[in-house]
Order: sequence, then structure tokens, then C-alpha cells
Amino acid sequence: MKLHTSTVNGVVTAIDEIFKNNKYADKVIERTLKSNPKWGSRDRGFIAESVYDMVRWWKLINAVSPSSDTFHLFGTYWLLQGKILPEWREFKGINPEVVERKYKKITDRATLQSIPDWLDKMGEDLLGSKWDAEIITLNTQADVVLRVNTLKITREDLMNRLAKDGVETYAPKGYKDALVLGQRQNVFKNPAFKEGLFEVQDASSQLVAQALEVEPGMRVIDACAGAGGKALHLASLMENKGRIIAMDTEAWKLQNTKLRARRNGISIIEPRVIEGNKTIKRLKASADRLLLDVPCTGLGVLRRNPDTKWKITPESVQKVQDIQQEIIQSYSAMLKPGGIMVYATCSILPSENQDQVEKFLGSPNGSQFELIEDSKVLAQESGFDGFYIAKLRRRG
Repeated sequence: MKLHTSTVNGVVTAIDEIFKNNKYADKVIERTLKSNPKWGSRDRGFIAESVYDMVRWWKLINAVSPSSDTFHLFGTYWLLQGKILPEWREFKGINPEVVERKYKKITDRATLQSIPDWLDKMGEDLLGSKWDAEIITLNTQADVVLRVNTLKITREDLMNRLAKDGVETYAPKGYKDALVLGQRQNVFKNPAFKEGLFEVQDASSQLVAQALEVEPGMRVIDACAGAGGKALHLASLMENKGRIIAMDTEAWKLQNTKLRARRNGISIIEPRVIEGNKTIKRLKASADRLLLDVPCTGLGVLRRNPDTKWKITPESVQKVQDIQQEIIQSYSAMLKPGGIMVYATCSILPSENQDQVEKFLGSPNGSQFELIEDSKVLAQESGFDGFYIAKLRRRG
């Protein structure tokens, strides 16, 4: 593949924003792609993929690069892909043989898999023999998965509709509303998306709403709704009958929920900002079903957000665990006796998952609950994102 000055400059600028100015990769890529209207789809794909790959392999690239100059880092990344560098002045001083020799000398997993040393140790301590295969899997590129909006179309009909537009998909076993793209592409410009026939949502994430066992006419609370992806899925499963209260501490996220619900043809979602404990107390014992998709480290979705591993710290891991326990302790009061609550994270760490549920069940508030079942979804086993889903019932 031939390199072009314009697109390489785009990658280098984006990398500087992410690592020197501590910006989030997805936002930086979005702004970068908007900065040059002359870039075509191939150019945009190159920039986005290169930036994410460099972020993913940042530690390894720095370990074998001749310097910390961002062009040298890009050139090193390019050589590690098995590509040939053009004779540009920006790449002067990069010797492919030296890079290869330095790479072959690396033996430690933390550098080879490009993760912080503390995170490598934590992963091994908590996941044991499964950690090695898991981090390897989390360093691969994720598939693009769609969730069919069954209020408007069946999975088979959507598959056929997309095929006519040249978008090939397949239906993975065990995920009744999912379609996986055969080839990565921008599906947000497809007319079917604009008509609300599907959302982009990983297959593991789609298991969360299904675990709630909702029925039409129920009153459901999604207490950590964010931009509403799982609330939309719940509404589809409920056939747009009943009521869903989508809650979050950030009003701007709930605004996205409104826009997405309108596109999906959904009318039963009521966004509600959490303004403090009073908001929770007003809804005491009011929900037939309660979803707690709590904030987490996001280590199960590193394939999609590789910059996460460079932003979290041991201190932030502990902080998010404190928040998780605080949420399950206080928000669980919104569930009716006899109702079902799902506690979910997109993390693979037991300390954020089953350990939190066990701690809750051993507390006074948790004494009213019983664990029905839980699922520990690892990327190496599912082929999709890492997730944890615990289903609990409040005793009648």
C-alpha cells in the first residue's frame, strides 16, 4: 500500500492529540476525519485504522522505535506491519533491520501485548491462565455488529435489504437480533440506518437486555442508560408497550437517547436525569425490571477502545469499583419485590463483577435479593466483547 503525505500527517496529528494532549481516540479521529473534506472513504479508513492500531500497540512501538518523534513512531508501526517505508525525510534514521532486531529481543508479555505492567499483573492475578489468551484476543480488531430493530423489520429481511446495497452480513448463533458485517464499512450512511432498522451494538452487549426477561406492558428502569443503546433494545423486546425510564447523571447523554428513540419509532422511553438521592427515592419499589449497566473500566471492550488501557490507573480501578457498589446498594431499592434486576459491566475483571455481586448479597440491602444466574463472557470464548451479566431477583 502506498503512503500519502496528507493521510500520514492526519495520523500523526491525531496521535499527538491522543498522547500529548490526553484526548479520547474516538473523538480525535472524528475531528480529524472532518478536517479534510477531500479525503475519500479509503483515506478515512486508513487514518482511522492506523490511529487505532498505533494506540493499541503504543508500548510495543515505543520499545522498538529509534526515537519518540511521532513520524518515527508511525514509521516503526508501518514496519511492524510488514510494510516498506518510502524514502521520506520524516522517516530518516529508521533502520528496518534495527527495528526487527529490537523486536525479536522482546520477551515479556506486557510489552509484546502492549499493556501497562500493572495491568498485566492484575489481569494474571484475577484471571489466571485465561489472561494470556484474553489479552491476545482483546488486541485484535473487533467485528462490526448490528442489532436489528425488530419493531420495524425481521433479521432475515434486514439481511436481504443490506445485501441489495452491497453490505454482506451473517447471523451469529445464539444472538437472535444480531448481524455481523462481513467487511468493515461505514453503515451510518446507509438508508436502512436512517430509517431506524438497526443500531450498531456488539453481540455480547445485546445479551444484557435479553437477560431482564421483559414483557410488553412492564415498567422498566434502565438506571445507567447513557446514550440509550440497551433501553432501545428493551423497548424493542417489549414491542413498544409499557414504560421505560432511562436514567443517567448526564443530561446530554439522555438527549441522544431521545434522538435515537425517534429514529427507531419508539415512544415508551422517558429520559430522566438523576439529580441526587431524591430521584432514586421517588422511584422506590416501582420497577418490574431494573437494569444496572454500571460504569466500569471497560477492559472487555479494549478492541473498540484501545486507549482505555493507557487512561486507567490502579487508583481509577478502585474508584470505579467503589462507584459500582454504591450504585447497586442504592439503586436496587427501585425494584419491586418479585422483580428481576440485572447488574452488568463491559469488564472482564472479577473484582468488578462477581465480587461486587457477592459483596452486595452479603450486605443488609442485598439480603432481600437472590442470585438467579450470572454469565462471565470472555472475548476469547465468545468472539465478541468481554462482558459480565448477573441476574438477581428481589424476594417477594
